[in-house]
Amino acid sequence: MAEITATMVKDLREKTGAGMMDCKRALSECAGDFTKAEEWLRKKGISKAASKGSRIAAEGLIGLSTSADGRTGALVEVNCETDFVARNPDFVALTKDIADLIAKKGPADVAALQETDWKDGKKVKDVLAESIAKIGENISVRRFAHFALQGATTLGSYLHSNGRQGAMVELTAANDGAAKHEAVTSVAKDLAMQATAMKPPYLKREEIPADVLEKEKDIYKAELAAAKKPEAIWDKILTGKVEKYFEGVNLVDQVSIKDDKKKVKNLLTDAGKAAGGDVNATRFARFEVGEGIEKKKEDLAAEVAKTISGV
Repeated sequence: MAEITATMVKDLREKTGAGMMDCKRALSECAGDFTKAEEWLRKKGISKAASKGSRIAAEGLIGLSTSADGRTGALVEVNCETDFVARNPDFVALTKDIADLIAKKGPADVAALQETDWKDGKKVKDVLAESIAKIGENISVRRFAHFALQGATTLGSYLHSNGRQGAMVELTAANDGAAKHEAVTSVAKDLAMQATAMKPPYLKREEIPADVLEKEKDIYKAELAAAKKPEAIWDKILTGKVEKYFEGVNLVDQVSIKDDKKKVKNLLTDAGKAAGGDVNATRFARFEVGEGIEKKKEDLAAEVAKTISGV
């Protein structure tokens, strides 16, 4: 019987994304033949796809799709278990295809997406199950945003080169001419890049919940009291601190990443002047892979050694 080394198991896992024990078993069954072991995993994976659904899928990609006329867009997070699989060409293609489907059909939510008809008469959930079997990891669609523009609006979108962060921004202009103006379409893309890079949780200050803002103010007051600042000047200091807080948490008040002498709201004003009408940011969506998911920490080298030793 051929010797199955830790390196062989590790290489097969990186190629297929399968679990350590599955890789070791496949190599053992195929006398150490890497190609046959890969085929063995794919065949066996068909009967195991359902069991992978409980595994934590915190890696993956963000998919982005916009229509040719720029009137619809979709941003979606598709998760898998490892970064190995996130780089798998089949997974990359799957993510883009799902984004395209959402942009085209605009399902109401993830549950509706799962039941949407897709390839060869199969539903999305069926195609995902087949992908789980083929790729060897739990795969899930965690969330998506679908923008279908109405009226004098412009869509800006951006997907970072690593495929892990992306955003869409909708701007509303005074009229159709302004919405289609080069200055407006350009700033729409800039704002999508801004949102991707700077991670604002809110679009504008008016959207910040009152209790959240009051909590921040309470913290600032406690800091002033600890610093023994005279209460007579608290209001002035608080005003400055709250304005600084707005800059950090809402897109419109942020300092532009392209021009640090201007805020995003100034860029919107400039675009409106160039286009001949007011331009406002009306909504945005920003996704980053795995944000908010508790990830299981693993020591890959230790896991390989443990698997080989049979402990």
